[in-house]
Amino acid sequence: MLNEQLKNTLFSLARTIAAHYGKSCEVAVHDLTDDNAAEHSIIYIENGEVTGRTVGDGASGVVLEQLRGDAPAEDRIGYLTKTSDGKILKSSTTYIRDESGRVIAIFSINHDITALSVASAALSELIKPTEDGDPERITPHVGELLDELLWKSTEMVGKPVALMNKDDKMRAVRWLNGKGALLITKSGDRIAKYFGISKFTLYSYIDTKQEENNDD
Repeated sequence: MLNEQLKNTLFSLARTIAAHYGKSCEVAVHDLTDDNAAEHSIIYIENGEVTGRTVGDGASGVVLEQLRGDAPAEDRIGYLTKTSDGKILKSSTTYIRDESGRVIAIFSINHDITALSVASAALSELIKPTEDGDPERITPHVGELLDELLWKSTEMVGKPVALMNKDDKMRAVRWLNGKGALLITKSGDRIAKYFGISKFTLYSYIDTKQEENNDD
């Protein structure tokens, strides 16, 4: 039989967890020291309506395994179980041992996630994007958007501006132009300064690209 101090501690923990997660979370304490543990292992339970069990009810599968002594006593956290009426539960099982290491009790949590599973499936379908890739950033000011585009242009080239040669800078400028960066007011000055080139050089990079496209 479990001593009173241990029982009070386990019961207190059960009340706390059940109160924290609400009526959908069952918490039970199983005493494995009683001779009739296989038939009457539950000595405390909160929100027993989740599985339909009450104090004095019999063992679950994991309890029987421990009573038989042919299963390793390893805590299991967050595995799925199912009730006879079809509820899906997220369960956790913790084994309580005495000073010698013998399992004397089981502390179990069974959280009914049936409704959450249905909601999760619906939400997953709702938020699933139709295109792959990283989310595009929406900025409140076009100045921030230009900063973002400048940063992305260096990522596209694959090296910092200080290490870019003429061809690298030309690629970056043309990429920015393709993204519409030069439509932003006074962006030409900022882009030229960012790449350490003159505005004349900046627009020559773009004009060269346009001439190439016209030749094509």
